[in-house]
Amino acid sequence: MDEALLRSLTPSVLAILVRRGADFAAAEDAVQDALVEAVRVWPADPPRDPKGWLVTVAWRRFLDAARADAARRRREDLVDEEPAPGPAPGVDDTLQLYFLCAHPSLTPSSAVALTLRAVGGLTTRQIAQAYLVPEATMAQRISRAKRTVSGTGISAAQASPGARGRFDRPGDVATVLRVLYLVFNEGYSGDIDLAAEAIRLTRQLAAAIDHPEVAGLLALMLLHHARRGTRTAPDGSLVPLAEQDRGRWDTASIAEGVEILQAALARDRLGEFQAQAAIAALHADAPTAEETDWVQIVEWYDELARLTDSPVVRLNRAVAVGEADGPRAGLAALAALNDSLPRHTAVAAYLHERDGDLATAARLYAEAAQKAPNLAERDYLTRQAARLNTGRGG
Repeated sequence: MDEALLRSLTPSVLAILVRRGADFAAAEDAVQDALVEAVRVWPADPPRDPKGWLVTVAWRRFLDAARADAARRRREDLVDEEPAPGPAPGVDDTLQLYFLCAHPSLTPSSAVALTLRAVGGLTTRQIAQAYLVPEATMAQRISRAKRTVSGTGISAAQASPGARGRFDRPGDVATVLRVLYLVFNEGYSGDIDLAAEAIRLTRQLAAAIDHPEVAGLLALMLLHHARRGTRTAPDGSLVPLAEQDRGRWDTASIAEGVEILQAALARDRLGEFQAQAAIAALHADAPTAEETDWVQIVEWYDELARLTDSPVVRLNRAVAVGEADGPRAGLAALAALNDSLPRHTAVAAYLHERDGDLATAARLYAEAAQKAPNLAERDYLTRQAARLNTGRGG
């Protein structure tokens, strides 16, 4: 059984059922039934048209369920409209699923789970393992998300692009991209590589919609993913960007990411993911950490801050200013920010260390370790504090 084939066909089959009039939750259940049937039947009798087979079986399962549900009696009119078995239509309706799964009424965690299930074709078990939660918990989350989406009344036409790939409702693309970026940042756990899955889904979206921010996110993912193998040491400890072995970075992914980014920037419709990708590209372009073009990076952070007005962006900008103009300039930029920001104390420690104030830096590294969001970061910051204390004879 070709699991990859089934996963690739799942979103388009689901989208076809929704376009024919099935509500999202019922359509998704019918598609899952069809996938189970495919696993049972295909090894002995593989179909000539796998997508058409899945559409036919899923539609019949949907109609069976509709007939059995008295509250949905009105759907019985659809029985007469059942198309004859045959090749599935060539139009790809997958795009609407991205927008349905990223509906603003969903929480971010529910939108991510539903996207992985409906668009990514992952099983509930796989998604639960990736997020380290019980399968029953994830099943409930996905079920609630399906009911929410089904109750929105969004039609295929509302979720589809208009002329020249533009969308009638501004912000939809941004919402979809944030969901995909949430998936990407989960990285890897269980038997599913969520970073790779996010790249696959973003490629699929980029093929369906001509939008510079979609390209910008794809470029950003590729550029970050290129460094993945060097971010941790064999013992699992964090390796800062400046200390990573650049000879082990994935040059093919970097080249692809830069090419995609350049094409997006040439359209002169700058967005936050393009700006983030430009920063990542400047890091990837530097042969050594010392050769990083920090002046340009500060300029891109200025653009990013203008686009997002994000305190986290301004925090990262303070680090870049400290590299470009010296640690005192970085500390001055940092002083304008709220010290309750995540990683504010760690940034302050780094800038004080670069300024030669090792006692303050050691104290701040120790404080930052207590606030660290994960064990790997806490261990790294603790080691930094210990290193400075040892160097000072403490």
